[in-house]
Amino acid sequence: MEITKDMLVTEILEKDMEIAGMLMQMGMHCIGCIAASGESLEQAMYVHGFTPEDVDKTVEDLNLFLKNKAEAQPEF
Repeated sequence: MEITKDMLVTEILEKDMEIAGMLMQMGMHCIGCIAASGESLEQAMYVHGFTPEDVDKTVEDLNLFLKNKAEAQPEF
């Protein structure tokens, strides 16, 4: 399942907690606040001053991160 900009921040973090660090590096330190459970990634990024282009690039980067991580996992 792919990350989309309309997913709640908490839903995204449930996919992989390493994403928390990625978002915090971007200046989105609100990932632990109560708003994270009710805001989409897009909404949260707009609150922090990001543009629509930034949102699209972040979604692309997060999906690439998950894809690369999945491909790096050894198959048993």
